Amino acid sequence: MIEVERLDHLVLTVADVEATCCFYARVLGFEPITFNNGRRALRFGDMKINLHALSAPAAPLPVRPTPGSGDLCFTTRTPLAEVAAHLAAEGVEVVEGPVERTGARAPLRSLYFLDPDGNALEISNEL
Repeated sequence: MIEVERLDHLVLTVADVEATCCFYARVLGFEPITFNNGRRALRFGDMKINLHALSAPAAPLPVRPTPGSGDLCFTTRTPLAEVAAHLAAEGVEVVEGPVERTGARAPLRSLYFLDPDGNALEISNEL
């Protein structure tokens, strides 16, 4: 049996790579990076999200690459009240929360909002 250690990165298909980089940098503080012959990604901590433009996706491809089909959860130590205030200051609407959820390591209290492609983003405090 294979024993998977951790998730190294994930890939989002997006309509506009630069708009996505700007949004994630501005709203979540992620670092846009360029790698491997001009590909773009968002780095945070020791993880990253690779970005594939719908107009020019990189191989290997999922069967139906579609912007807005992601649902990502990020944990933070920043209290959710501060997260909500920051989102409001950036003009980002909270679409749900705070709500209780089940995380991989612990119960969560979460806020949900959408990125420019309509991907659901969940920001959570572990309880």
